[in-house]
Amino acid sequence: MNHPSDYANRSKERAGNPIITSIFTADPSAHVWEDGKIYIYASHDMDPPLGCDLMDRYHVFSSDDMVNWTDEGEILRSDDVEWGRPEGGFMWAPDCAYRNGTYYFYFPHPSGSDWNSTWKIGVATCSEPAGKFVDQGYIQGLGGFAMIDPCVFVDDDNRPYLYYGGGGKCAGGELNDDMMSMKTGAVEMLGLEDFHEATWVFKRNGVYYLMYSDNLHDNNCMRYATSDNPLGPWQYQGIFLEPTGCSTTHGSVVEYKGHWYLFYHNQAVSDHGNLRSVCIDELYFAEDGRIRMVEQTKEGVHRLEGSGEQRLQPATVYQAASAACSGGAARAEEEAAVCLPEAGSGCLFEKVDGGDGGRAYVQFQYRTEESLAKLHLYVNGADWSLLNAPAVGSDGTAPGLTGITVELQPGTNNRIQVVSELGEICIEALLVSGFQA
Repeated sequence: MNHPSDYANRSKERAGNPIITSIFTADPSAHVWEDGKIYIYASHDMDPPLGCDLMDRYHVFSSDDMVNWTDEGEILRSDDVEWGRPEGGFMWAPDCAYRNGTYYFYFPHPSGSDWNSTWKIGVATCSEPAGKFVDQGYIQGLGGFAMIDPCVFVDDDNRPYLYYGGGGKCAGGELNDDMMSMKTGAVEMLGLEDFHEATWVFKRNGVYYLMYSDNLHDNNCMRYATSDNPLGPWQYQGIFLEPTGCSTTHGSVVEYKGHWYLFYHNQAVSDHGNLRSVCIDELYFAEDGRIRMVEQTKEGVHRLEGSGEQRLQPATVYQAASAACSGGAARAEEEAAVCLPEAGSGCLFEKVDGGDGGRAYVQFQYRTEESLAKLHLYVNGADWSLLNAPAVGSDGTAPGLTGITVELQPGTNNRIQVVSELGEICIEALLVSGFQA
């Protein structure tokens, strides 16, 4: 992606926390697949929030160096789930697994309006790790209260296990080879102390680790237990992540290129417990295998050896001065920018080239004094999201960039509109990069 900040990003040695700031993401489930990249399957806190009711539109992010992350785009939303809650929303913490050429995406979702008693674990599939997933139904024989936070662990012998749980109860069992039905009935995971939700299972040096969030009110810690069997019983080991300043905690642990990492979330961007942001910090083990307390950092993890490329074609730049204004927006000719002084003011870019159609990364180059301005993005009339635009560039320094991966139609008749939702913000340019094959 060849925009002004691209080369600076590639030379950046620390990722920074949070690592995803344009939209709000939480509950990161990280996996390393056969292409050598690491992928984050995250839930999406829709903005503005309505508790956790509006969580929807799962996005995936990938990297090969832990610093440069590609928004692979939306892979599934509640509208795609035929058996799901008619009102939508409630797309909570997901996970993903791979088997025999197929990626299986697991997500908790209610099947009825009475959401709290109709939870199911849905399964969607795709031949690519971050393509458009197709709903395949839900795992039969499971259901009811707090059946949330699915985690799928595939052992060294290729046997898959499903774990889930909330409301103080954690259960797990072996999956069949179809990855969509249970080989054994789910049994309670015994030996966990103060379990609340957010199960994640991994293996290191022959030892199974089960991590989870506890019940500390409005400020969960992460705890863990170990076992010599994937279904326990478990031996409680203690806390390894103190509260993150967020009302919830949820995450995953993955080894990548010889380093172990903890993926988690906080509310550093929004200061709002239902608008969370994914973070990454290194995780270390003592000689006896115990997890050391994780240090939460603003600097984030170090860059690893990798290309850092985001698989994006060179960006087409559309200057904001050529956009149509609305709602009292004022154009500052000397800056070749469109300033959006109030909520409801916006600008429309017409005749945007979508190439052959499909995914494209849309970014806005901007300046603002607002601590967290917000832009509402519409593509061909469809509502795509609120984008965060933290204060940057108003003092003459380099402008900021905020963006998201969207779907464009083939040809040059695409319309991209951005409307101010909070704070005065000046838009300098629209940058559109298509994904390389």
